[in-house]
Amino acid sequence: MTQRGRFITIEGVEGVGKSTSIEFIEETLRRHGIPAVATREPGGTPLGEKIRALLLDRGNTSMDEMTELLLMFAARVQHVRQLIEPALARGNWVISDRFTDSSYAYQGGGRGVDSGLIEQVEEISLGQFRPDLTIILDLPVEAGMARATNRGERDRFEAEDLAFFERVRATFMRLAADNDRYHIVDASGDIDAVQAALAPIVEAEISRAKGS
Repeated sequence: MTQRGRFITIEGVEGVGKSTSIEFIEETLRRHGIPAVATREPGGTPLGEKIRALLLDRGNTSMDEMTELLLMFAARVQHVRQLIEPALARGNWVISDRFTDSSYAYQGGGRGVDSGLIEQVEEISLGQFRPDLTIILDLPVEAGMARATNRGERDRFEAEDLAFFERVRATFMRLAADNDRYHIVDASGDIDAVQAALAPIVEAEISRAKGS
């Protein structure tokens, strides 16, 4: 019987270097002979990518925070059912650039949607499906936004003010304090320093999987 894969999520405010870190994790897994699938939220499926375009479009300034939350979960359910769960069942490890923790941080902390309501939507949408490991890349908001600005034109989320992202960052820190599946990695250093911090976290997850 094929051993079920592990689901790893990468979180953080804008500009923390999630894409580079995901590439490093993929390479680490493949060195161990573990097949890996990288994906992202919102998105990850053809339908999810269409929803992503709506959510990131700066022209949608009148989008209500509940509309935003429900669109996020609509894309997420499709993502889990169409891509994530089948890949895990095949024995692949899945690494996602964002997952439900971003809804608690962005729609909850950032927009002010009640966390209890988000929890209800999560339970209805996903049941007990949760990541096996969540890595939060942490960086002061101003530094992260400076990096994001250098990437080009900001999307609808990146256009928010610093206070919004301070609330987002604070929410990520609160989540990490409440559950041992989270690991916080200082993303303020160079690539080598970040990868040196990521390596033992990923190696430990591989060891746990081999022992299970």
